[in-house]
Amino acid sequence: TYYAAGQRLAPYVTDTAKVLDDAFVADERVLFEGAQGVMLDIDHGTYPFVTSSNPVAGNVTVGAGVGPTNVSKVVGVCKAYTSRVGDGPFPTELFDEKGHHIREVGREYGTTTGRPRRVGWFDSVVLRHSRRVSGITDLSI
Repeated sequence: TYYAAGQRLAPYVTDTAKVLDDAFVADERVLFEGAQGVMLDIDHGTYPFVTSSNPVAGNVTVGAGVGPTNVSKVVGVCKAYTSRVGDGPFPTELFDEKGHHIREVGREYGTTTGRPRRVGWFDSVVLRHSRRVSGITDLSI
């Protein structure tokens, strides 16, 4: 039953904002991980081809329930090539054998649908935009 499941989960339910705040007060290191790319951001992405949320770095503290001054470093993470799910602009998209090769080697297929993702060359213009709107301090490619 749902009640029984709730009872099993109850010990793991807590006020995570308080847990995080306590960690910051104790000068502990905290790592947040975001998902999706800046170009899918509803405010800073390629509207209307966006998600309904804000995956930019600044929104991570909003979702976690802590203040933005607790974040001292923003590590941008990107691949050496670009991929995209669904419609929307994609200036570096590859339609040839190179694109097919990248898709296969990178396993660029939808996790749920198995649908092939669009792939293309690394896009430094998008990376510069991402750095600006997310305040990226470090980069991992």
